[in-house]
Amino acid sequence: MRAILSVSDKTGIAGFARDLSKLGFELFSTGGTKRTLEEAQTPVKSISEITGFPEILGGRVKTLHPKIHGGLLARRNLPAHMAELAQNKIQPINLVVVNLYPFVQAVSKENITLDEALENIDIGGPTMLRAAAKNFPDVIVVVDSADYEPVLEKLGQGDLNITERKRLAQKAFQHVAVYDTAISQYLRQDTNGFPDEITIALKKRHGLRYGENPHQPAAFYAEQTVLKQNSGITWAKQLWGKELSFNNILDADAAWSTATDFAQSTVTIVKHTNPCGLSSHPDIVQAYRRALSGDPVSAFGGIVATNRTVNLSMAQEMSKTFYEIVIAPEYDTDALTELKKKRNLRILLVELPPDDATTTDSLDLRRVKGGLLIQTADSLSESSLKLNTVSRRSPTEVEFKDLKFAWRAVKHIKSNAIILVKDETLLGMGAGQPNRVVSVDIANAKAGEKSLGSVMASDAMFPFSDSVEQAAKSGVTAIIQPGGSIRDKDSIKAADKYNIAMVFTGTRHFLH
Repeated sequence: MRAILSVSDKTGIAGFARDLSKLGFELFSTGGTKRTLEEAQTPVKSISEITGFPEILGGRVKTLHPKIHGGLLARRNLPAHMAELAQNKIQPINLVVVNLYPFVQAVSKENITLDEALENIDIGGPTMLRAAAKNFPDVIVVVDSADYEPVLEKLGQGDLNITERKRLAQKAFQHVAVYDTAISQYLRQDTNGFPDEITIALKKRHGLRYGENPHQPAAFYAEQTVLKQNSGITWAKQLWGKELSFNNILDADAAWSTATDFAQSTVTIVKHTNPCGLSSHPDIVQAYRRALSGDPVSAFGGIVATNRTVNLSMAQEMSKTFYEIVIAPEYDTDALTELKKKRNLRILLVELPPDDATTTDSLDLRRVKGGLLIQTADSLSESSLKLNTVSRRSPTEVEFKDLKFAWRAVKHIKSNAIILVKDETLLGMGAGQPNRVVSVDIANAKAGEKSLGSVMASDAMFPFSDSVEQAAKSGVTAIIQPGGSIRDKDSIKAADKYNIAMVFTGTRHFLH
């Protein structure tokens, strides 16, 4: 029996090769893998002893040879195939162990050149994997060191059954698919628009307790990408608490995305992916208190996220309310000790995105049955925001500050979204309503008497003036909205009637 071993990740390969040798396998290898096996004093031969041909082109051509691929692809149950092997003095190869050059890690390095990237594209490895996996009834193919022990165990008992071989073949094809996806993604970086064909590579991070509901099994996958990734919940480090659920991750992502969308010191409280509390303030404890005041009832059982370090005072304030998760870029030691008094609280540590991070080039994917909708992320810089005052009265400096805060906040709330803001604090919000006026009513009801002197943001245009009328009754003094309705004049007229300053943005922030 013959086995070819050629791995980039050499974890466990020496022990695996030693045990294969004991089972009677004749081992062949190249380069670093061969040296590793030799250092472990495991008998191993060069691939050239199979091919009768030296490595050429600086190692670019080693295994691309009929004596390799004939030995892999020949079907043992076809006499014609076996006769051809004998005629051409080719021996069957029974096992292939390959994992590929770390292309993603290589191209993620700073200032890597195109030539260096191209040299990290493995050709022989994927070709051997595909050949072995295609012929899995006759050839065992291994790409994952986690499979070393199970394979050895089965071989020691006699052989692997067809189901086990098929599972290993599937992993091999998937390994190559992920690899090819990364290469394609790297070469596509300088192109604009949406390609005619696209693949998405995912790697399982961990299983989940359950999905949206306890009867739905679920798992969490991370996107494998050569692009520089901004920080996010996918890469969070859990410092405390039980494992996360499907809904926890969705809500945590919404909370972190909201908090880090603001440059100033900010705290948000999220419930069912919608911010029910949000405030910016130089004092992070004050920002938390103001965020909580927006809707203390809904905050119960919610998720808190902040873009600043959690100190002891903030931790003590948060401990007064039951939360599922707290998310921050850093925790003071005494704050962490305080939070850990809550046995069921999950504490997540997430790296802040760099100052120059942008998501404008990232893709937002939404699953529908049988396909995906793909769009660029809703991320417009403040400098690109063109505000146009359409009412007779212009916003005051204070109103203008709150309007800009409200416009950034409203994009994180499900459409139809209406929010009321004062002192850069969310007072009330209406979300996910089929009728925008109902969202206005909900926001007004949540804000109550605090709505007096507030500003309003709407994620999309007002089709009628009724939302402005409702805002006026609640004491709203300024409104920011996209504009663009055929009845804009009616809304502007209503704003002027009540001395409300109205600003158009020319863009909308639907979130479905």
